Amino acid sequence: MSTRVRWLGHSAIHIETDGVHLLIDPFLTGNPTAAAKPDELPAHFILVSHGHADHVGDTIPIAQRTGATVIANFEISQWLQKHGLDKVHPMHLGGGHDFPFGRLKLTIAHHGSVLPDGSYGGNPAGFHLFLKDGSKIYDAADTALFSDMRLIGEEGIDLALLPIGDNFTMGPDDSLRALNFLTPRQAIPIHYNTWPLIAQDPQAWASRVRETTRTTPVVLDPGGSIQLR
Repeated sequence: MSTRVRWLGHSAIHIETDGVHLLIDPFLTGNPTAAAKPDELPAHFILVSHGHADHVGDTIPIAQRTGATVIANFEISQWLQKHGLDKVHPMHLGGGHDFPFGRLKLTIAHHGSVLPDGSYGGNPAGFHLFLKDGSKIYDAADTALFSDMRLIGEEGIDLALLPIGDNFTMGPDDSLRALNFLTPRQAIPIHYNTWPLIAQDPQAWASRVRETTRTTPVVLDPGGSIQLR
């Protein structure tokens, strides 16, 4: 079975692979670009990159409804348990684990991670997924450019999900440098156009990607998806 990746707006991602549904950073309620409602989405696993409200999002109600296991750093996992979730899997930077959908490795991300109530949210992370069908997906989440992206790229990436909104994360210029470090086959821009402060022109970004990298850009409208393999 092929893997389908759907962008739900902002940084929210829905991945369906081998019959398993993954949600990443499911910020839907309060997201003006959201392409789905929290009660519409299936989930076996929810991945939370860091503690900010626009990434934790609807994790708790979705996990309570679906029984999904939430994967996050140790500090966020403890916070979720205090807020009523029993099925959590704590990880930390550089660590990997084999799940029913494949292997997941947490990568570094340069950002903040305070939780919605002001609690300490540990270190922010990105996700490198090695799925059972052979697809390799890197979700950089909220991050600045960093040179160790070269090392992540050495492990192989079919699809990269990169923030381009600027101000809080990489902007278009640094995302191009990131693509030259990562060398993925395809890339989808995320974390942009949710609010005026992070407004960007994704088609202009895509043109620059084609001109200056070896990566094929894929610009999706919220709710749009692509198939891998």
